[in-house]
Amino acid sequence: MTSEHQRRDSGWLAGSREHALARLRTDREPWDLIVIGGGITGAGVLREASRRGLRALLVEARDFAWGTSSRSSKMVHGGLRYLGAGHFALTRDAVVERERLLAEAPGLVERMQYLMPHYRHKLPGRHAMGALLWAYDRFAGQRTRDFHPPTQAQQWLPGLRLEGLKGCSRFSDAVTDDARLVLRVLTEALSDGALAVNYLRATEIVSDNGRVAGVRLLDEISGERFDAHASVVVSATGAWTDRLREQMGQAAVIRPLRGSHLVVPAWRLPVSCSLTLMHPDDRRPLFIFPWEGTTVIGTTDLDHTDSIDEEARISDAEIDYLLAAVRHVFPSAELSRADIRSSWSGVRPIVRGNAKTPSKESREHVVWDDQGLISVAGGKLTTFRLIALDVLNAAAPYLSQQPQRPEDERIFAATPALPRPPGMRTRVWQRLQGHYGRDLPALLARAEGLAPIDGTRTVRAELAWAAANESVLHLDDLLLRRTRLGLLLDNGGEDFLPEIRQICQPLLGWNDDRWQQEVTRYRAIWQRHYSIPGRAATAST
Repeated sequence: MTSEHQRRDSGWLAGSREHALARLRTDREPWDLIVIGGGITGAGVLREASRRGLRALLVEARDFAWGTSSRSSKMVHGGLRYLGAGHFALTRDAVVERERLLAEAPGLVERMQYLMPHYRHKLPGRHAMGALLWAYDRFAGQRTRDFHPPTQAQQWLPGLRLEGLKGCSRFSDAVTDDARLVLRVLTEALSDGALAVNYLRATEIVSDNGRVAGVRLLDEISGERFDAHASVVVSATGAWTDRLREQMGQAAVIRPLRGSHLVVPAWRLPVSCSLTLMHPDDRRPLFIFPWEGTTVIGTTDLDHTDSIDEEARISDAEIDYLLAAVRHVFPSAELSRADIRSSWSGVRPIVRGNAKTPSKESREHVVWDDQGLISVAGGKLTTFRLIALDVLNAAAPYLSQQPQRPEDERIFAATPALPRPPGMRTRVWQRLQGHYGRDLPALLARAEGLAPIDGTRTVRAELAWAAANESVLHLDDLLLRRTRLGLLLDNGGEDFLPEIRQICQPLLGWNDDRWQQEVTRYRAIWQRHYSIPGRAATAST
């Protein structure tokens, strides 16, 4: 079992990234497992390894959740379209895991109602959809499906196109903040003695007598290089999977697919549930759903031909594609580019098959073993725990000690039972409980305040907590991943930067020159990758 000393001596829970690096430099004992990649897959592997008594390290070349895991569609779902394509096992597993996450992390993973409209002479029909939803409910062990006539549907979705509408099928899935999900899973792993370091790049696989023996590391902040040794190395690098496998002589297998989303103010397109619709041009499924007080429209599904080393960004064609779908289903809204608050684009690491179109590629995950380099790609956000268990099964032959079966199968420790602070809205309180779990009492003790920032559900104490405790090295870490203010506020939160500076600059230890450098860097990143093409930025003083 992990000792209390080990629980305190871990990652940012001990107070700083420097502490973790110092431990790496001085602790020469080989690791059982080194995980490369700080997205949800890597975090899940670290979590399952650490609670099974393995000595585990995770390294991430950028920031935690920098890649796909902060730029997904936020859906924790079984995937009805996968069920329709015959992927019964994938859908069943995802639905069961969805229910587990809803039970263990309320406020972080939240049930959401979905409506699928049925229009005359258009697929899918009501009865075919009903058959899929029957199976969906059987997997979940509960009934959530229903059918609403057009007038009832408009109560959920004001302005929904009524012409030819026969009604809507209703069912439930779930939604999350994907970046905070990664952070909470990592926090659970660190509490069991694991170590996780961001901006620490694995540049090369180290081998001994033809077998993987560790990794060569580069600290992206200081430029320092050193080796870390392990019985087995796990590559959970998503779209970058091929790069490490190529060092082992393997051929490329990843087909990077880009999915892009638009964020608009909730008042501009008010929806109280997720609308699941088929695009009028190509019949691809899309979602329009409420998230963090805004409305999100997504996603596209295109081959990503740009460099995967640069953050993905939405194209003009994708914006037109998504807006066309909105105008078709909500004609009276007259939504335009001027209404778009922000965007995000993520690259899905799909294992290449024989499908001609991106949407037809399988979302099943695949695990490879290359002499002790265990690589994993594909899969769904929802099934990260099952993916992690498959990875550990593949790693087992290389481990000197076999993983212990944990006494507690839960992914997340229970959030302490605390009274809701006076004056705090129930929804904000539930969100804080889910996002911070066992760290909630310490967050509530912050002096920066529990009042939400205007137009969001984020409270000021979250900024201070992240700056002091969550390995924030750049301003974009804080505003795009630890919090989502860069997506939720106008112009990336430009008008709020002076208050963020007042709260966070002392906690981050940045002098005035460093603050200005970080603001310049953040503005450039947001303008290029999270705004929309051609929109001019307006900087505050």
